[in-house]
Amino acid sequence: MLQELRILLQGAQVLTAFLVVLPFNQSFGKIHPFEKWVFTATFLCSICSMVFFSAPAAHHRLIRPLINRMTFKLFATRMILIGLLFLSFALILVTQLVVWQVLDTTTSILVSTFVGILILFIWWLFPLFLKKRVGD
Repeated sequence: MLQELRILLQGAQVLTAFLVVLPFNQSFGKIHPFEKWVFTATFLCSICSMVFFSAPAAHHRLIRPLINRMTFKLFATRMILIGLLFLSFALILVTQLVVWQVLDTTTSILVSTFVGILILFIWWLFPLFLKKRVGD
């Protein structure tokens, strides 16, 4: 679980770092007002993913020594899944932003939809399918 968390947290941190510097770019002020709302939603999703990914570490540190490991594992798993949900939205939205700047609105919608479908199947549905299949 910790190894998974290290990978997810670093990904969220890199995305958030990219988003933090974006508004300080001169051309950011020239983007469409709707893009600014998309940026804000992306930034908030990215920040929320970091908060949820780091929650198990903060929780673990505050309640040491662990009395009930199973309860903690359940809590950590829930936090990781919620963080993964926010990271999923952040990746879809950041795809929308980048492609919108590089190409056009229609293409950005198509590409971000593709990324959303890819994330849905690879991160969410396929693991649940495997879990159900192995469980049978």
